[in-house]
Amino acid sequence: MRTLAPYLWPRGETGLRARVVIALALMLLAKAANVLVPIAYARAVDMLGPTGGTAAALVTVPVALIVGYGLLRITSSWFAELRDAVFTRVQARAGRVIALQVFRHLHALSLRFHLDRQTGGMSRVIERGTRGINFVLDFMLFNIIPTLIEILFVAGILWGMFSFSFAAVTLVTIGLYIAFTLVFTDWRLRFRRAMNEMDQEANTKAIDSLLNYETVKYFGNEKHEERRYDSTLARYEQAYTRSEVTLNYLNMGQAAIIALGLTAVMLMAANGVADGSMTVGDFVLVNTYLIQLYLPLNFLGFVYRELKQGLVDMEAMFTLMREPQEVADAPDAKPLAAGPGALAFHDVRFGYRPDRTILKGVSFHVPAGRTLAIVGPTGAGKSTISRLLFRFYDIQDGRILLDGQDIRQVTQESLRHAIGVVPQDTVLFNDTIRYNIAYGRPDASQEEVVQAARLAQVHDFVMRLPDGYNTRVGERGLKLSGGEKQRVAIARTILKDPRVLILDEATSALDTRTEQEIQAALRDVSRGRTTLVIAHRLSTVVDADEIIVLQEGQVAERGNHNALMAEDGLYAQMWRRQSEAVAAAEAAARAQAAAAEAGVEAGPGRRPAHDPLAG
Repeated sequence: MRTLAPYLWPRGETGLRARVVIALALMLLAKAANVLVPIAYARAVDMLGPTGGTAAALVTVPVALIVGYGLLRITSSWFAELRDAVFTRVQARAGRVIALQVFRHLHALSLRFHLDRQTGGMSRVIERGTRGINFVLDFMLFNIIPTLIEILFVAGILWGMFSFSFAAVTLVTIGLYIAFTLVFTDWRLRFRRAMNEMDQEANTKAIDSLLNYETVKYFGNEKHEERRYDSTLARYEQAYTRSEVTLNYLNMGQAAIIALGLTAVMLMAANGVADGSMTVGDFVLVNTYLIQLYLPLNFLGFVYRELKQGLVDMEAMFTLMREPQEVADAPDAKPLAAGPGALAFHDVRFGYRPDRTILKGVSFHVPAGRTLAIVGPTGAGKSTISRLLFRFYDIQDGRILLDGQDIRQVTQESLRHAIGVVPQDTVLFNDTIRYNIAYGRPDASQEEVVQAARLAQVHDFVMRLPDGYNTRVGERGLKLSGGEKQRVAIARTILKDPRVLILDEATSALDTRTEQEIQAALRDVSRGRTTLVIAHRLSTVVDADEIIVLQEGQVAERGNHNALMAEDGLYAQMWRRQSEAVAAAEAAARAQAAAAEAGVEAGPGRRPAHDPLAG
């Protein structure tokens, strides 16, 4: 609640603060009118009784009281509605500001957090947390607090008009009701928490399964996914049943407490009427007050339960907001100064975990406008270098310089603006091709988008589509082929116009022909830029100005292609192995083509094509 309070009194928002004050004033006026309603009703009953007064009074006074009763009820209702109308803007703004802060904070968290997250569960936390904020603001301010104010008003009126015993019984009854509700609801909260956990787990499994739809189909594991999902739903069913059954017990206890208190007060009032110290109207007054309090109190049980749940949901979301930002700008960080794009790593050491070092003193220098290729066995630390350059992680030791500036001393926004990347696994937004290309620079014009697409050799393909640049690419771009997605990624990087370009295994998942076409596009893009090529296929880096070979987190060899081949070291061994694999694949392809020409299907145990049984 302390975390939420500043959003109710926003700094610098005079208009919203005025709305809060007006809403609170309207709340008090609504409750004041509400507690006067039973008095007008009781006096009308007295005047209509056989001892109410003269014949003239029987005609005039009850009419005035009844009209006053009606006006008080209307006034109470109108003030309550006006209060909600005035406060709605404050409530909506608080929800908007908090949701934006959570969204901004999630983007500020490190890659480590996002690799460990469960997207489905996290989205449900944010959804429930935002809904909980609206609920807490609405019911805490305009249900619980007004009800408590009304209880004090009524107790004061009963004490003043009759005796302390009426106020005492009323307060004791309500106190027992509230205490029972709090204790029982806190006990029930474990079942609601279990429901939330199972709901979150079920949502996580469902989304994870749907995101991996193709993998599920590849292995025919639909039944397996159904069993995993249903097992969580079964636990949710059990927690839900316990929660609802204990809710019935809570309602039974609340009804018993209110009934006992109401009976006690009515007996006291009836005794007062019998001994002449109270009128029939007073009897009606006491009954009306308690019935009037009973309705919001009955609702108070539900409100408290939902309020506690709202606070639990908010707590989960605010806990997410308190997740530490592993990579943060230095207090004196300045924007990256303009420069040609010279890049240098000086004795860089880094590990994702303290007990597992990935880079062990890596050093290299890339002059502005030159191309450096980084190759090596799987797990040598190639992709880690690009992640460190983007400051997805901070290094443990050493320095990374861009145009002579330590990247830890500049703002992350300016650093990432200066670097463009074409990744191995291109993931696109579920939007249009134009949106995905323009993502490199969202304010780009249509002409600039088209020019970038031309340079990436994707424009002709786009124009052949029925909807052209308005074609939607589907979830993660799955409606496009691998080569088409890569071309879109190249186009948006061209549009970004970075000073440093990173090509991280950009063509490793493509066929040979598509790879050659995209390699040509990449050479055009990288011309004149500082380029870092991270590659597995050595044939894609033979034209690099310098090649470094990583092995077990250290630079094992460096030089251009010819120099490294002349050394006959690790690079030369990798080159020979890949060349032999390519030669074997080409030989297999030639053999398959020859078999096809001879009328025999490729593959062992197949019949000749002219065999009548073959078809």
